[in-house]
Amino acid sequence: MVGTRQRLCTGSRMRAGGAWTTLLMTLAVLVAVLATVANGAAVMSVDLGSEWMKVGVVSPGVPMEIALNKESKRKTPTTIAFRNGDRVFGEDAQTLGVRFPANSYGYLIDLLGKTIDNPMVDMYRKRFPYYDIVEDPVRRTVVFRAGDDQYTIEELIAQLLQVAKVYAEDSTGQPITECVLIVPGFFGQAERTALVAAARLANLKVLQLINDYTAVALNYGIFRRKEINETAQYFLFYDMGAYKTSAAVVSYQLAKDKATRETHPVVQVLGVGFDRTLGGLEMQVRLRDYLGQEFNKMGKTKTDVFSNPRAMAKLFKEAGRLKNVLSANTEHYAQIEGLLDEQDFRLLVSREQFETLCKDLYERVTAPLDKALAASGLALDVITQVVLFGGNTRVPKVQDILRTHIGQELAKNLNADEAACMGAVYRAADLATGFKVKKFITKDAVLFPLQVVFDREGDSGALRQVRRTLFGAMNSYPQKKVITFNKHTDDFEFTVQYAELEPVVGGAIGSVDLARVKLSEVAKKLKAGVTENVESKGIKAHFLLDDSGIFSLANVELVLEKTVTKEEDEDESTFQKIGNTISKLFSGDATTEGKPEPEAVEKEDEEAAGAKEPKEAEDSQATKDKEEEPGKDAKQEGSETSDGEAVKKTEESTEAKNATVKPKIVTLKETIPSKVDLTYVTPLDGELFEASAKRLSALEEVDNAKKRRETALNALESFVIDAQVKLDEDEYASCGTPEEIASIRKRCGEISEWLYEDGSDADAETYESKLEELRTVANEVYARHWEHQERPEALNALKQMVNGSEAFLRNARNLTKDTNPEKDVFTAVEIETLEKAIRTTIEWRDTEVAEQKKLARNAPVRLTVKDITDRMATLDREVKYLVNKLKLWRPKVKPTPPPKPEKTSEKTEGDKTEETVKEEEPVLEQTSETSAEEPTVVLEEGEIDPTETQKEKKEGADHSEL
Repeated sequence: MVGTRQRLCTGSRMRAGGAWTTLLMTLAVLVAVLATVANGAAVMSVDLGSEWMKVGVVSPGVPMEIALNKESKRKTPTTIAFRNGDRVFGEDAQTLGVRFPANSYGYLIDLLGKTIDNPMVDMYRKRFPYYDIVEDPVRRTVVFRAGDDQYTIEELIAQLLQVAKVYAEDSTGQPITECVLIVPGFFGQAERTALVAAARLANLKVLQLINDYTAVALNYGIFRRKEINETAQYFLFYDMGAYKTSAAVVSYQLAKDKATRETHPVVQVLGVGFDRTLGGLEMQVRLRDYLGQEFNKMGKTKTDVFSNPRAMAKLFKEAGRLKNVLSANTEHYAQIEGLLDEQDFRLLVSREQFETLCKDLYERVTAPLDKALAASGLALDVITQVVLFGGNTRVPKVQDILRTHIGQELAKNLNADEAACMGAVYRAADLATGFKVKKFITKDAVLFPLQVVFDREGDSGALRQVRRTLFGAMNSYPQKKVITFNKHTDDFEFTVQYAELEPVVGGAIGSVDLARVKLSEVAKKLKAGVTENVESKGIKAHFLLDDSGIFSLANVELVLEKTVTKEEDEDESTFQKIGNTISKLFSGDATTEGKPEPEAVEKEDEEAAGAKEPKEAEDSQATKDKEEEPGKDAKQEGSETSDGEAVKKTEESTEAKNATVKPKIVTLKETIPSKVDLTYVTPLDGELFEASAKRLSALEEVDNAKKRRETALNALESFVIDAQVKLDEDEYASCGTPEEIASIRKRCGEISEWLYEDGSDADAETYESKLEELRTVANEVYARHWEHQERPEALNALKQMVNGSEAFLRNARNLTKDTNPEKDVFTAVEIETLEKAIRTTIEWRDTEVAEQKKLARNAPVRLTVKDITDRMATLDREVKYLVNKLKLWRPKVKPTPPPKPEKTSEKTEGDKTEETVKEEEPVLEQTSETSAEEPTVVLEEGEIDPTETQKEKKEGADHSEL
């Protein structure tokens, strides 16, 4: 009975208008559909800001939306806290951080990829002096220490990403393994690779790292697609967040894809400016320090408020609230109960005082905007709009400064908090499989130029250092570049570095060196490859800057060119020449016979159309050193020759024109072994990665065990309370015997006392076993109550089925051979079988209902809902058999009668008349609609065959044709 209750409980709540079996089948179909949807793909985007985290999701059938956290809010503080083995996130972590600030970690994103001596780490320590930050002994990165526990910065970020994944999965109801992550545009190689490693720790595949301003520009463009045309439109996006301020100039334009020949809108970043220490956090810290100084001046206690971590955490929280309130009010009170030594704090702060504290910060507000314009090469008057996003652009003073500076109104038509997240989730849907979105191409820009540095022997024999720009500033990416080494004949190495960094930026970004590449077997490959007709075209190194802005070395190869002479060409066999001639005739290449094959040099695609080229491409030093510059256009990259080689090729081509037969050039490539050592920050990989993954797995197991215990405890408490309430109601109490009711009450009382005494610290298994034991005692009573409650509805459904079956039977009696010979659908046996099934069902129902009424409510149930549904299924099967037979029945088609013979009279010689019988061949008229042999036509019930009418007319007509 318990199983029956569980199976039918959902269906019983539906008011059945038809048969219960139909309802159950419908439910099964719905479950199957839901299961199909649940197996679909879903992806997410994460805007992991310094202060807040937003999660965007898209799943099959569900448009882009923001995932809600467990408090049903659209953004979550990026804070994580640990206390007594427990781990909490978001608002819970912030609350815990006020009491135990050293155990609650926030504003972590800018510590990624930083060594312990980075100036950004020093600034973090000054802002939050109560954190115990130590150095990773292997990687020299940031590690937070809390007692015996230590957490690397990647581990903390990974745990935040795991929480984002949980929110996304709860929102979509589907597992999520792929994501697009938003990063500040000024993130370098170390920060980007560290974030990808953190995502791997969270079991997430990063489809792309997208810059915040690029994501916002994409979001802005997809909702204004109709306004984009072939003429470029320029916008400037200005962002002031918690940690930094940035500005980006972008263009919107329709462009045709060379490969697909399709036209798509393109958003391209043209110029970027930023200030990585100007933001709401710095304002909040200054307001915190001001409040602390004012409290010390009050002299309520001899203890310095700055020496107490808990008091500093309280001041920081109140400063954040006060900063937000002053954005809309001219003054407001700061008030904290029990700030220090049980002394309360209350102070009136005006907006003017707040602006005075941040006076030097406001002087830096316009600098990122000016830098972005300068980098783009555009004037302010060609900018269509300056669009604001980021939480701290709501500060009135910031808006006044910007409005005065640009001389026009600011655009505030973006959701300042969610624009980046929504743009990134659109990009995620575009990159993920299983989604089809309208194409919107994004082209980002390089902020920090990359160069290749290597040593080369000069004319005097001394080594000198050569620098070649690889990816210039504001070059579009993703793209590939190639650099050619012509002078090296032995193993050598080169370094990839940042180029042209400002001192402030260089200090924050860390190591200038990115990678050291060592090439081996160079002499061996040259010796084996260069022969009489083969010459070296240099060693080519292929570099890639992917759409996440991460640099990599694709491969290194030795390029050789072999000249095929006339004699070698004549060595072709006769059959080969015949085959080549035939091939040219059929391919239309006969006119090109005798021309040399084009030089087979691989061209690297520069996907960033219209990208700016590095200045070194025009430098005369390239001609002098005969080293190719990688910043040339695609055509120049394809040739990749020095000026001397160009002259040589020109002379060769002139001689070739005068020659009768031109030589063929074949390009050969040999892979050069290379070893890449990253020099900026040791990546989290190998054993280090496995150790971090184990620590996170252990934390996850603890959390899962905690959740299981809480769930089991809540379920047990709820069942006990629910049972006690129900047994006080006569509706339930009447369904159990006095002994059963007493047993349930006694067991509930025992468990209730145990829960509030010895059972408060029990584990999940104990709670689950107690609950199962209590359910075993109570479910007999619950099952009887359910049967009595659901039986009337089930009997009503049975009555409707019987009535429907009887109506069908009355119609079916008129479709037998005896009653209607032309429509003999059913046999007499089939009619009798249905009639017997209906009669038997009615008799069974009446008998069982009468017997059930004689029983008490607490007696074992005689007429169960399952018995009723079984009878319904039997009757339904008989009716469906006859219904299907009626659907398949077709009337028999009468055969067409043959033409009748005609009598003819003929006169013979001697005026004798003979009557002879002559069979004339029928006159056939062949049209598009008739044929000599009439096909058999199968008709649906109620259809009219037009050919039948034509036949009747022909058969009844008088034929006058002889």
